[in-house]
Order: sequence, then structure tokens, then C-alpha cells
Amino acid sequence: MAEYEKKAISGQPVGTSPDRVRPHAEAIERAVLASMLREPQVTIDYLMERCEVETLFYSARHLEICRAILALYKDAKLDVDILSVGQYLREKNKLEAVGGEVFIAELYNSIATTANLDSWFETLKKYSFLRRMIDVCQSGLSRCYDNNSDIGEVVNSIENDIYNIRKSDQRRTITTLSELLEPQLRLLLDIYNGKVESGIPTGFAPIDRATGGLKRGEMFVLAARPGIGKTALALNIIRNITIMGEESERRAVAFFSLEMTAEEIARRLISTQSQIPTSAFRNKTLKPSDTPKLTQAVKELNSAKLYIDPTPGLTISELRAKARRLRMENHIELVVIDYLQLMGSDEKLESRQQEVARISGGIKSMAKDLNIPVLVLAQLNREIDKNTNKNARPKLANLRESGAIEQDADIVSFLHRDREKAKGMEEGSTDAEWIIEKNRNGKTENCNLLFYPSRVEFMVKSPETEQYAPESIKR
Repeated sequence: MAEYEKKAISGQPVGTSPDRVRPHAEAIERAVLASMLREPQVTIDYLMERCEVETLFYSARHLEICRAILALYKDAKLDVDILSVGQYLREKNKLEAVGGEVFIAELYNSIATTANLDSWFETLKKYSFLRRMIDVCQSGLSRCYDNNSDIGEVVNSIENDIYNIRKSDQRRTITTLSELLEPQLRLLLDIYNGKVESGIPTGFAPIDRATGGLKRGEMFVLAARPGIGKTALALNIIRNITIMGEESERRAVAFFSLEMTAEEIARRLISTQSQIPTSAFRNKTLKPSDTPKLTQAVKELNSAKLYIDPTPGLTISELRAKARRLRMENHIELVVIDYLQLMGSDEKLESRQQEVARISGGIKSMAKDLNIPVLVLAQLNREIDKNTNKNARPKLANLRESGAIEQDADIVSFLHRDREKAKGMEEGSTDAEWIIEKNRNGKTENCNLLFYPSRVEFMVKSPETEQYAPESIKR
């Protein structure tokens, strides 16, 4: 009988063995502890900058001694030495368990110099990484054996665990300014000479001039009251990025729609691209001349690298897992979320404001980790509707449920228009504004738009309308 069959019959997870010792290097653990005792200030600062120090140790008694050293070092009231560490462990009733003062003294004398600390650290870090991966794999196996587990939750959970391990292994060390100057000057000159884009153009020229486009690692918020058209504007941006311009300029985009179905999104894009109102299908007013337009629109949209996920109540951990997979497998360059307040929290917090703050911080962290821009749609509160001034514009204070959105976002923008004027409108356009209220790395800007309700499309208003209109409008 094969080994894996024996394990399956016995109930032991395949690929594990109770007799196998996890990867570790006891002698090197002692050497690192000795370094912490001999030169605590230099050694501990070095280790804390690069990792969670406690994760380096496999031996239980080595871990207890490490915790004692760190506690004394962080307290700063007592120097770290053999006597203070021994006394700390004695007060915690753990001194005998680690081998007593004799063992601590032996540790101290086990090395002559800390010169090899770099190589010792790299070895322990590697073994720590392997042990954590073993934990994740074993936990994943256990979940897989649980018949009541949801497959999607199992996959997302394992992916998040692996991602967190990888992320913890990527702590950056401090960099000097001199190391940054030359490559950053080269980047700025490349941007100036048109060799590198500062960000992905939205297709709305005034906004791109003010913001530099959608930049890597940044969180770009587009907020509005319900029914103003933030989803329509987001889809216009997606269309501009995925199918407009030269083929080499088109980008892959992930659209997480928590409000609309994938089918609704497809219908909207067909209507916008073909310039045929969706009402023409409902009212059966299609013309013979519309057929070529529809055929051409579908052909153009078919080339778009747009990945739509309509999962309702998506949590930040699920979002991160899915976006990370799309980034690796499909090379997406932009994530769009519609919209933030519909997302769920990974954990139950005291208030919805705290949950939204946690979600907002998670989105910003994801943008930095994946090194791509994230366009986030958000809802405004009803305070703006209470304003008696008809010309009142949205403000940062109108962001619904959390001021953390304003703090986390690199750019906060508002879409504003009089939606009453567009009601029942079959043809023509109404005025709208795209307002850049916060721009961490640039200026604020107001962009005047025209909104065409029949085909749910926004365009830059004259005098730039013709120059910057999408190709489908110019035809």
C-alpha cells in the first residue's frame, strides 16, 4: 500500500509526519541570542528593523530568553545583560525552565564576535519562513478535509495566509537619499521626455493634467450621491483604458462591482460604445442602421482585457486575494471598486465607521503592495441634499461613514450634477462637474463635463470636447 494511502486511512494529512522535526538551526539560534546579550543595542535594532524577532526562534527556551531580552530592551529602565535577563526570568518563574543562569552564561560565552550576524540572521529567517509555510499548508489541509468548508473561503484563506508570510518577509531597510537621487532623476526625465507615463490616463484630459493620471500605488476616490453617475463615469474610464487608443496603450483592468451584475455592466458598455440607448431595445425602436454600430461595438469591446467580479459584500481579504491572483495571472494594471461602503469587514468591529476605516486602509495597503492604482467609488452622505444652496458642491466632510477615506486616499474627487434635469431625457446632455478636492501630489481641479443619460456617457465639455472625446464619439 502506498504511503499516502496509509496516511489517508489513518486520518493523518498527506504530506505531513509527526516524526519530522521542523527546519531550524539550534546552534545559530544560540549565536543570535549571544549577540543580543553581548551587543544588545546594535543587534536588537538590526533584527527589529528586518523582521518580527520572535519568529526567528524554534527552541522554546530560546524563545523565552528572546522575549525577556526584548522586554528589557523596550522598557529601557534596565540594561540588557546576563544578570538582568536572569532576574527578569526569575520574576516570571521561567528561569529554571530555560536552564537557569548557567545556561544564560553559556549562551553569552558561545561566540567570540558578532561579525557573522548577517549570515546567522539570513539562515534563521529562511527556517522561520519554512516553518510558517508548513503551518499554512497543514492548516490548509485540515480545511480541505472539512466537508463543511466553503471552497471559496478555503482558497481565499490559504492565499491570504501565504500572502501575509510573503509580505512579512519583505520589510525594507532604511535607504539613504544618495541611493535614491540618480534613479529618481532618471525617472523624472523619462516622464518629461514621454518615455514613461506618470500614471494611466483616464481619457479625461483636464483630470489627467491635474493628477498625472492613475498612478501606481495610489488610491483614487471618486465619490457622489446615488444616481449621479459615478458607476457610469467609472465605466467610461475603464472603456478608455481598455479599448481606446493604440493596442500597445491598452491596459488590463479588474472591476469589482458590488452593486451591479456582470450582465448589466456588459449591457451598459455595449450601449455606450455603440451610441445606442438601452431604451431602444426596450421600446423596440432600433433602426436598421443600428445593426452595424452594434456589431462594431461588440467587436471593439471583445478586445478589452476587463475582468469583472460581481461578488456582493466582498471583504478586504477576499478583494486582496482576488486582485493579487489577477495581477499575477492576467497582469492587471488597475483595480476599480464599486463601491467602498458596500464592502464587508473581515471582523466585527464596534461601529460601521471603524469597519469602513479598516476597509479603506486595506485598499490603500493593497494598492501599495500590488504597485498598481486603485480607483474606488464611494457614497456621499445626505448632508449635501439638505443644503438650501442649489450651487452647493460636495466637500470632504460629505464622505459617508468615515473620515479615514479622506486620510487614506491620495486623491479624492467628487462627481456633481443636477440629476433632476436628466430625468426622462432621451436625447441631449446635461452639465456635470468632476471636482478634484484633494490631491496629495498635485493641484486641485474642476473639470466641466457633459452627461448623456441615454447612453450613460460623460464627455469633457467644450472647448476640449472634440479634442479629447473618445474615438467612438468622433466617428
